Amino acid sequence: MKLKKVTSLALAAVMAASLVGCSKPAEKPASTPEKKSSVTGTQASSAVSVASNTASAPVETTGDKTAITLWTYPVGKWGDSATVDEMLSKFNAKYPDISVSVEYLDYTNGDDQINTAIEGGQAPDIVLEGPERLVANWGAKGLMVDLSDLYTDASKDFYENVTAACKSPDGKFYEYPLCMVAHCMAINKKVFEEADAMKYLDAEKHTWTTENFLKAVKAVNDKGQENVLAVYCSGQGGDQGTRALINNMYGGTFTNPDHTQYTIDDAKNVKALETLKNTKGVNFDASIAGGDEIKLFRDGTFAMSLCWNASQQNNTDNGEAGKTNDGSEIFPMQFPSEDGNAKLCGGIWGFGIFDNKDEAKIKAAKTFVDFMANDPEQVKESVKSSGFFPVHSQLTDVYAGTEIADTMDMFTKNFMPSMGDYYQVTKGWPETRTAWWNMLQKVGTGEDIQTVAAECSKEANAAAAAAK
Repeated sequence: MKLKKVTSLALAAVMAASLVGCSKPAEKPASTPEKKSSVTGTQASSAVSVASNTASAPVETTGDKTAITLWTYPVGKWGDSATVDEMLSKFNAKYPDISVSVEYLDYTNGDDQINTAIEGGQAPDIVLEGPERLVANWGAKGLMVDLSDLYTDASKDFYENVTAACKSPDGKFYEYPLCMVAHCMAINKKVFEEADAMKYLDAEKHTWTTENFLKAVKAVNDKGQENVLAVYCSGQGGDQGTRALINNMYGGTFTNPDHTQYTIDDAKNVKALETLKNTKGVNFDASIAGGDEIKLFRDGTFAMSLCWNASQQNNTDNGEAGKTNDGSEIFPMQFPSEDGNAKLCGGIWGFGIFDNKDEAKIKAAKTFVDFMANDPEQVKESVKSSGFFPVHSQLTDVYAGTEIADTMDMFTKNFMPSMGDYYQVTKGWPETRTAWWNMLQKVGTGEDIQTVAAECSKEANAAAAAAK
């Protein structure tokens, strides 16, 4: 699915690599969420159309004080208590009768914490994450509240593929989206220039063909760069990069269009795996995941990163934004494809509400979600805190005037229009991610690629069939 509307957003982002599960906060016990902040409010909706500034239907109020819990994965600075405290204080100013306690999760143990809380009858009221968890996992199990009543005038300008990803096959909306991004790859421009490999890419469009990508790898390797890139596979962290590379090289797919079957053993994917395994300078590395790869790319060990996006480009945790540790320019690229038109993996993040059988809490949770995602002023801060792009196509000034607005405008122009199908909502997704990196490890050790790809597809489809 391509984005149907793309405006010239002037965006900027400064965040650690939350997207790939790097730099994670400390875990807290699932049954005892840490109360980072407490806000209160009258349970009335702030639902205001970002596009038109006209109020949508309000959530019913009770006038009672209500305590709710928010558990958030590290989506940019939504994993930072100081940032979240500031946003909660603004919510508190408008809704003093709703208190919100916050638990900060990471991508290593976050799922286990929530599942443990569910089993103990202590699920959080609100979770900030993506459709693969909120819709395809907990929503599909009947654990989430249908948020269809929030999809009013305020959501009419959502990108089409974002809305589709938040909707379950039975027509219910288990996620209300906030932000999104299209993942890409990147190269060390200095290394490429020294190897005379810049000629193999379209620098204006940030694209290249598969043929030229392989020529570039050879040129950089011939120049003395032993590790041009790594197909990292110690776990699922950053696996969107390895999937995108392998699917795009020869036009393979990860699932069928209806998201009912995994197609990992697509002959085109097998061809890509065989090509990568036989390409000097490309190494299947079972000792690292996406976060590790980023660090090794920044320190010059690798000439390319498969685990990149707009937020990584503007990350200053390891030095100057858009630069490696030695100051070399990082040049973002789309993944290679035969015709130079890649389909990029996307990330979508938003809010889901667990059905804890307490109507007062559900109404309060909807008020919170509506305020954070639709209030004309707050939504800008909510998106900016994520470090990503707004799902509101008409919200064009989130990062206007920032020092890296031009960089983010480049991402909007050259990467966001190439966001492909959001197949992460296919049933059996958690098990499939594990099967994927296990398959890559087997490829790296020399096992027959056709065989291990078929085994991976079989395991993934078995998990999909078993999913309730």
